Amino acid sequence: MSAKRRIAVLGSRSVGKSSLIIQYCTNEFVESYYPTIESTFAKTVNFKNTDYDCEIIDTAGQDEFSILNSKHAIGIHGYVLVYSVSSRNSFDMIQIVYDKIIDFCGVTNIPCVIVGSKVDLEQSRQVKPEEGQKLARSNDAAWVETSAKNNINVARVFETCLSEIEKRTPNNQAEPPASRCIIM
Repeated sequence: MSAKRRIAVLGSRSVGKSSLIIQYCTNEFVESYYPTIESTFAKTVNFKNTDYDCEIIDTAGQDEFSILNSKHAIGIHGYVLVYSVSSRNSFDMIQIVYDKIIDFCGVTNIPCVIVGSKVDLEQSRQVKPEEGQKLARSNDAAWVETSAKNNINVARVFETCLSEIEKRTPNNQAEPPASRCIIM
């Protein structure tokens, strides 16, 4: 029997969320950019001898004014927060999005991988690797740099996310902890 895991991929517009997911699920790089409304991808992954049916939610790009949708918090096992190494603004958004998820879920930390995407754009880099590592450490999250274009560390993002989920899931409980959110 395989375990089901729902992973939400969040981050600013055009940081490469869809490219990362499509590269992971279909092994192809999509060059053209169409803003994502929201779509879900499915992939079965064998991780540490367990099959996981992963539902990967590709969200529309967030900005500091967009409301974090409840469906990005309820029933989600883990989070992949993506910034582009060539965009300081997208990096600054990560803490805002992380804090929104924490507030929404009423927890102190979440299974999370912070991803610096587009390392193939090294010449236009605005965010140093040490900054990404420091942000991840301060939020008790994992950190990976990737290139969907060159397929660098793409699978590692989702395997690391599964690892972060499993670290926080007592005895293979299937559901994420119930949110303590109260909507009045």
